[in-house]
Amino acid sequence: MSALHANVYAELLAGRTIDAVVIGASAGGIDALLRILPALPKDFGFSVTVVLHLPDDRDSRLADVFQQRLAMPVRQADDKMSVAPGTVYFAPPGYHLSVERDFSFSLSQEDPVHFSRPAIDILMESAADAWGKRLAGILLTGASADGAAGMARIAACGGLTVVQDPKDAEIATMPLAAIRLHAPDAILPVPAIGALMTAMMENQ
Repeated sequence: MSALHANVYAELLAGRTIDAVVIGASAGGIDALLRILPALPKDFGFSVTVVLHLPDDRDSRLADVFQQRLAMPVRQADDKMSVAPGTVYFAPPGYHLSVERDFSFSLSQEDPVHFSRPAIDILMESAADAWGKRLAGILLTGASADGAAGMARIAACGGLTVVQDPKDAEIATMPLAAIRLHAPDAILPVPAIGALMTAMMENQ
């Protein structure tokens, strides 16, 4: 990490305590996540919960695929499961994933949001209500406006908001929608997002 980048991350994280990270992505998201998550150390201290837009009609192997590449434990989120630090969770297909005030997950089959279930907005908005200013939200590549409202809610609750640089995204629609709705704290390419996540841990 260069001294310049380290200074930028220090400014972003100054006075912040992060307890949890939520990430949203759609088209191109698996590739972006494979460039971010495997670099996280085994002792990464925060929960990381991910919503990727998935087809409803098939089982997800995301937890298995990423577990083979990550030092951290990886699980598919389930109803009533407690959110544990140091764990990566993926939303299951066909269900909206929410975080309750007691930091447990809940699943629902309410109507799709932006034609998606799971929806990024639902995860991010509920996580913002649960963790408030101790939450970091990251929005990556995608082809819809899902996640824009969720990122705005995180910002309104005092959390940290990071959007993938649209020029770096496979599909720029999702990052652009978030930037237009509410200016994020940082707009970064994927390698810098990974470095920022590592800096979050070092900042504690």
